[in-house]
Parts: sequence; C-alpha cells; structure tokens
Amino acid sequence: MSTSKPFAAKATLRLAATMALAVALLSLAAMALQYRLVESRLMQAQQTLLTADLNGLAALYDQRRIIALRQAIDTRATAATGDEMLLLMDRGGTTLAGTRKDWPATLAPAGETFTSENLTTFTEGATRWLAVARTLPGGFPLLVARSLQAVDDTLAALRRGMLALLGALLVAGALVGWLAARSVMTRINRINTLADKVAEGQLDARLPGPRTPDEFGLLETHVHAMLDRIENLNRATHRLSDTIAHELRTPLNRMLQKLSKIEGQPDLAADLKAEMRQAIRMFDSLLDISRAEADQGSGGGLVPVDLSAVAAEVWDLYDPLAEDKGLRTQAHITPNLQILGDRNLIAQVLSNLLDNAIKYCASGDHLTLQITPDQDRILMRVADTGPGLPDTLKPEAFDRFTRAERDRATPGHGLGLALVRAIAARHGARLTLPPTEKGFSLEIRWPRLQQSD
Repeated sequence: MSTSKPFAAKATLRLAATMALAVALLSLAAMALQYRLVESRLMQAQQTLLTADLNGLAALYDQRRIIALRQAIDTRATAATGDEMLLLMDRGGTTLAGTRKDWPATLAPAGETFTSENLTTFTEGATRWLAVARTLPGGFPLLVARSLQAVDDTLAALRRGMLALLGALLVAGALVGWLAARSVMTRINRINTLADKVAEGQLDARLPGPRTPDEFGLLETHVHAMLDRIENLNRATHRLSDTIAHELRTPLNRMLQKLSKIEGQPDLAADLKAEMRQAIRMFDSLLDISRAEADQGSGGGLVPVDLSAVAAEVWDLYDPLAEDKGLRTQAHITPNLQILGDRNLIAQVLSNLLDNAIKYCASGDHLTLQITPDQDRILMRVADTGPGLPDTLKPEAFDRFTRAERDRATPGHGLGLALVRAIAARHGARLTLPPTEKGFSLEIRWPRLQQSD
C-alpha cells in the first residue's frame, strides 16, 4: 500500500501555510511602516497648525498687548467647533478668555519654561488633545490645543482597513500557496508513486506521459535511466542464475542415472545419489526463486485462493511429523480468508516454514500456526520455541545460502527463507521477523481479497 499520498498532503499543507505566513509577515511589516508614516504625517500637520496658532496669538500680544489678545481669543472661542481649545488667564489664575473656564487637570500648569516647542498630549474624556502652553511676557498663561479626534479616527479606519487587507492577504496567500504547493507536491508524488511500485517489485514501472523541460523532468529522466540500468542488471542476474541451474542440473541427472549402473559399491552409490539429489533440489530452489522474483509485481497467474483452506491442508500434512518428533503443536486458522495468489506457491511457503521448524526444533518445543484477519490484510504467523536465528544473522536471514554455523551439519542449503521472501513479494505480501523471547517467529501479511456483496 502506498504511503506517499498522506505524506504529500501534509507537506502540501506545511508548504502552503509557510508561504501564507511569509506573505502575511511581509505584508504586516509593510503595513506597520505605512501606518507609522501616516501617523507621523498627521501629527506633524497638527503640530504645524498648533504652532502657527500659538505664534500668531503671541505675535498679536507683542503688538497690541493683552486686550487685543483677549478679544481675538473671545472671537475664536465663539466660532470654535469643538476641535480646538483656547485659554488665557491672568497672573492670579483667573480666566480672561477662552473655550473653557479652568486649566485642564491632566495638563501641567503653564510656567516660565513653556515654549512653542513644548508640545504635549493629554486626554480629557474620550478625546486626545495636542497642546502647547507658554507664559506670555507679563506672566499671562496661554493654552492652545487642537483635538486629535480626527487623527485618531483616521488611524482607526486605517487599522481596520489594514486588518481587513491582512486577512485578505492571508486567504490569498494560503490559496496561492496551496495551489503552488499542490503543483510541486503533485510532481513529487509522481516520483513517490513510482518508488512505491518499484519497492513492491515492479522494476518495469515507469512514469506515464511526457516529461516537462524543467528540474522535475530532468529528475524523472534520471530516475528512469537508473531503473533501466537496475532492470537490465537484474534481468542479467536472473538469466545467469537460470543458466547455471539448468546447465548444472542436467549433467547431475545424467550422473545420477549412471550411478545406478555401478555394481559392487551400493553404499557409495547411495551416498553419491543422495548428494546429487540435494544438489538438484538446491538448483530447483534457485529456479523457483528466480521465477518468483521475475514475476514479482505482476498480477499474472494469480487467482482467488482460500488461504485458510490451503493452510489447513498443509498443516494436516506436517502436524503428524511434528508430533512424531515430540513437538507440541497448535493451529489457529480463521476460515474463509481469501487472497489473490498462486495456490502451489502459497503451499510451498508454508511447507518450507513448517519443515524448517520441525527440522531445527527438539522434543518438547512448541510449534504454532496462526491465520487471522489483520485489517485489510491476512496475517500468517509461524512460530516455534526452537533455537531460533542468531541476532547477527537476522539482517541477512532472507539472503540466499544464509545458514548459522551451528546448522552446517544439518542438511540444507539456506534457500528456504529466500524462496519464502520471493514468493511473498510475488503476492505483494509483507514479510517481518517479530522479536521473540525464545525461538523463531515469522509473519507474512497477505493482501486480503475483498469480497463483493
């Protein structure tokens, strides 16, 4: 089963989110800069107006003294619209003219240090004011302030607009990022799908359609060239194995026939015949492995098979042999479990596993067979409490001619598990060696044939 699509979907989401976040951060930085510029310009405009008002009133006082200034402030206070604040007081703190009667509580009183550059802000009610106060010659405190409500409203509207724009950019960035990431991950998923097929044994699998003239197209071309080379080498290896097995099996059979004509040394002839039969069986196993590997990944020749029935038949053949050797046996076979396979090859797998278990186990050991459903697959598990495989041999347990040193005296060629792996791969089954406290355990998960209603 391919696992590339879930990973591709996660990668697409991460890439799309990253692109959207990058767009949002850049936009946010640009908006923050724009907001500061607008705020600075608006405040500068208010400060310019305020300074001009103050300087105008101070100039009027210098020219025509306090009476003219008081009249000018009264006139402006009458026409004031609420966006400006004027206040002129005498030396004793009595209000002479203005838009209010007293000095603002949140604003420090005017003093000798006040000049037109001493601009400050204060809040009264819900309104912010930009103010400047100075003491005119003669000790008359003068306050001139302008409301910042229009500035605050403008900045608030700007913030709302920026937030709305940021949200739109996030959505647009996510959409564009998703489309771009999906396009990239679709190309990557093509290669992952090909890799899944090759991992399942389809060395002749190739990517469909023309290749684009870009980096992905070049990568696909290189992958195809690599697979072509691997397929050619694999085909040459199979041909060599088949040729060796065929060429050597024929003279061995001829020698076996000629040994039957030897007279006077029956024991020697019998030993030679046994050795030759073992050699012939070894070559037969090599041919079986080569055929299974050559058919790996193709569905040709596979038909619906009742795995439960095949397992039960093979178990019935080997159970008496195990009991004769003193093994304690147990089988758990769920009935009517169907797979798409080759009945003879499946029987050969189970025969090899049971034969190995009986061969290496001693009297009193346990031998179990389990055939049970496992989600969308069927679990076949053969386990025993015999000597098991040395830990150093487990990484190469399924290689040809792999045998433990302690087993050299036991008849065999180390091809059984290699054949099991080749047949399992032929059926798209998953082969694992689960850890055991004692003995040997092997699990094969066969693709389950879905029954139509």
